Amino acid sequence: MMIFQELGAGLLFLREVFRTILKNSVNRSALFQQIYLVTTQALVTTAFSGFFVGAIMSVQFNSQLKEFGALSVLGGLATSATIRELGPLLIAFMLSGKIGAYTSAELGTMRVTEQIDAIRCLGTDPIEYLVLPRFLAIIISSFILLFAGLLMSILGGVTLGQLVAGMSPQEYLNAIPHFVTASSVFIGLFKCFCFSFLLASICTFKGYYTKGGAKGVGRTVITTALSTMVGIVLVDWFTSYLSRAVGNLWSS
Repeated sequence: MMIFQELGAGLLFLREVFRTILKNSVNRSALFQQIYLVTTQALVTTAFSGFFVGAIMSVQFNSQLKEFGALSVLGGLATSATIRELGPLLIAFMLSGKIGAYTSAELGTMRVTEQIDAIRCLGTDPIEYLVLPRFLAIIISSFILLFAGLLMSILGGVTLGQLVAGMSPQEYLNAIPHFVTASSVFIGLFKCFCFSFLLASICTFKGYYTKGGAKGVGRTVITTALSTMVGIVLVDWFTSYLSRAVGNLWSS
């Protein structure tokens, strides 16, 4: 029963967020500030992880492709797998562990210390002033971080491809356009949007409706982390199934 109550409250919260967006009342200064904050906080971790994801993909595919004498497609396969699946998923987990918990704790602290109520008493909409910039910043920054993570994964793949398989960087990069198609890029971007939208929705909702003082903020951070992790896995399964169904329909 509590799950349905949470779901209903979350949908009502999203309705208020969308209504604020449709009113075109976005605090641009706060939005750019949040984009900068989210991007800089997660950029180093994302780049570092992306490099080693590309390196790991090269090592794994190298051991399999070598048996069939198909090392020339190593760069294409590794990059395609990263952009379709590992890239968006990696960014989502990085943002969930670092930005999601931070955002929910920040909003939760504002709620229990009555700062949100004070903002409302001053005639300002807290959704417009506090929630919306953070909500949109997580979504926008996820695409920036995805691009940075993919570049670093290609660099990691090139490095390990040269060390392990003896491939030149040119040979590795030449295979990428043959496997990374427009559909691959669309699937990666679609998954990135779905993950970031889910993360932004959960962390802002949980933080905005925090109660119970300092203990309540701690509970909010924990429930936000658990909810986003489970939600990302479920959305990943659904989007993978949906993309496969759309791909089969398109090919037929």
